[in-house]
Amino acid sequence: MLQGKTALVTGSTSGIGLGVALSLARQGAHVVLNGFGDAEGPQAQVRAAGHAHAIKVGYHGADMSQPAQIEAMMAYAAGEFGAVDILVNNAGIQHVANVEDFPAAKWDAIIAINLSSAFHTTRLVIPSMRARNWGRVVNIASVHGLVASAGKSAYVAAKHGIVGLTKAVALETATTGITVNAICPGWVLTPLVQKQIDDRAAREGIAVADAEREMLSEKQPSLQFTTPQQLGELTVFLCSDAAASIKGQAWAADGGWTAQ
Repeated sequence: MLQGKTALVTGSTSGIGLGVALSLARQGAHVVLNGFGDAEGPQAQVRAAGHAHAIKVGYHGADMSQPAQIEAMMAYAAGEFGAVDILVNNAGIQHVANVEDFPAAKWDAIIAINLSSAFHTTRLVIPSMRARNWGRVVNIASVHGLVASAGKSAYVAAKHGIVGLTKAVALETATTGITVNAICPGWVLTPLVQKQIDDRAAREGIAVADAEREMLSEKQPSLQFTTPQQLGELTVFLCSDAAASIKGQAWAADGGWTAQ
């Protein structure tokens, strides 16, 4: 379905980003990965997922808190793949503390990586999408782009900002063949969330499985994690022709969290 298209997915060497990259590859999209840590393993996984379509896979290790490195990544993608047709802004970090105890440096880092990076990638990709009159921008926001939780002021502010950015750019491109939407997952068992579960287990002196159950029962009525694969398939749908009139939406995939 996406053969001949090129997708760039930030923060895609693990977790949600990798799940999205795998789903796009299965549909025939060439993929540019980005992230820290092991890059060879994820590239091999994505290449295997798109094997039937002989897709091309690239990688750029840009630090998403650094605008100059983001510009270099976008130039790499354009140079190696011709153009970026699908942009998935997924990179994110987390820190949990009450606002009066929140380190200013952590606030700045979260805003830079979780929000400002999406501004930079988007501003750099929109001109070529306009020129081709086709493009898909999918911002991986969070249920915390719609509601708040205590202890997560920076993350909640950044994710609410992502939802606002999504709406504004969707309006700016509304008459074109570009769509801009956000996906708002609830709990997804990523390394980021696993750390919160482990921290809770250590803090409360309980088993990890019990900490996991506690976390889900507090917020997510389904009592099940949303999976990276489900979010990947939702991204594929938002990239399809069937979703051409879906613009500026914040799509909750949260097991009922925001229905409460």
